[in-house]
Amino acid sequence: MVFASFEFLFLFLPPFFAVYFLTPFRYRNWVILIFSWAFYAWWRVDFLALLIAVTVFTFTIARLMDAAGPQSPRAKTLMIAGLIGNLGVLAYFKYANFGVATFNQLVGAMGLGAVGWAEIVLPIGLSFYVLQSVSYLVDVRRGEVPVSRSFLNYAAYKAIFSQLIAGPIVRYAEIGEELKQRHHSLRQFGIGSRTFMIGFAMKVAIADTLSPLVDAAFALAQPTLVDGWLAAIVYTLQLYFDFAGYSLMAIGLARMIGFSFPPNFDNPYLAGSIQDFWQRWHLTLSRFLRDYLYIPLGGNRAGPRRTYVNLMLVMTIGGLWHGSSWNFILWGVWHGGLLGLHRWWSRRRPRGAPGMPFASGNALTMLAVLIGWVLFRAKDLDGALTVYAGMLGLHGTGLSDALAWQVTPDRLWFVPLAAALVYLPLLPKRVGRWAIPVPAGGLLANGALGIAAWTLAPFVGFALATVLLYSRDAVPFLYFQF
Repeated sequence: MVFASFEFLFLFLPPFFAVYFLTPFRYRNWVILIFSWAFYAWWRVDFLALLIAVTVFTFTIARLMDAAGPQSPRAKTLMIAGLIGNLGVLAYFKYANFGVATFNQLVGAMGLGAVGWAEIVLPIGLSFYVLQSVSYLVDVRRGEVPVSRSFLNYAAYKAIFSQLIAGPIVRYAEIGEELKQRHHSLRQFGIGSRTFMIGFAMKVAIADTLSPLVDAAFALAQPTLVDGWLAAIVYTLQLYFDFAGYSLMAIGLARMIGFSFPPNFDNPYLAGSIQDFWQRWHLTLSRFLRDYLYIPLGGNRAGPRRTYVNLMLVMTIGGLWHGSSWNFILWGVWHGGLLGLHRWWSRRRPRGAPGMPFASGNALTMLAVLIGWVLFRAKDLDGALTVYAGMLGLHGTGLSDALAWQVTPDRLWFVPLAAALVYLPLLPKRVGRWAIPVPAGGLLANGALGIAAWTLAPFVGFALATVLLYSRDAVPFLYFQF
């Protein structure tokens, strides 16, 4: 079951809201937990068993740490055991296939027999709820969050269906108090609904419309210059509207039931540098990598060389977190190298010298990001090299017949529409005295017409997306695979 499906919209959400708001507050976390576990079990019941096992394990370790004293040596040992247990589960399910395949390639090259191996299925959402466990155990050890003494509250935190599958990566400290007491109001429910509708429209109307064109372009055996750049550009737009759309839906759903989730995107394609991009893209993962990897490794406190090593190491690990393939490793190395290069250039620039103009900085940043997204999307390294060859014009220049039939009017028009929405927040941030903020993009509208657009646009987008959803199959969110 996915958010962008009729099953979720009409079979899951209505009974959930009915039961949730008819239930006294002290029992509402039970409603969240039961419905969230049912939502997760929709895929596979054994996946639910693993989620429960990880939840029980982490909760128990944290309670033992609390009993020993969070700052005690025993608590440190328990934390390490908890981290090994959680990361061990992630390593087995996410990286065992890759490890065995790589080993078999090596021994095969030496003329030796391959190891027999049954493919392991990656439980959906595992990468996200394991990171939650890691952050919780480390924060308990640091004394930054009190240990939850209620298994119900902790289990509900782990399982809240709006963020369970693909984030945002919510830390326990951010909603710990809301698990005990939270505010409900019609206004808050309305704001959450509006946020959900914006995300739904971004996902279904834009990302899913572009999806067939992306699939066809990346499947070409010999893409031309136009094919290659079209593949990279359209995927760049699809990925943003898919994942940012999911994040808004998750945040909106949480808001409807009284939770305040952290934002996950801040107009990343308006970044003026690669560092700025990573301060805007997948914010909850970026801050996780910063707080639990980069800073503990020394950050930028141990000199320039160590800083470059830390940047490369953290981004490589971040790439590997996204998937078990050389594509993701190289994608992480690419961004680690770019961040190091940006830092080196910033240090060389004379103090007080003007920075690069926004247009130039944004163009260079988007070119670098777009090149990296090819690695991110391609099925394997050969597939990425094929697209890169097309982008260099090694297979001709014009739009190929193999892709031309996929460039239908609806998809063709949605490409510039998506690009326009990306850059819409660059319009003046205030137009007159009746400025109204638009949460999805930052644009401020003016007057009665602006207020009407701010109010009605999400409904129109949601209605259009619902009609489109009815006319085609639901497309899974791209980050479900991670």
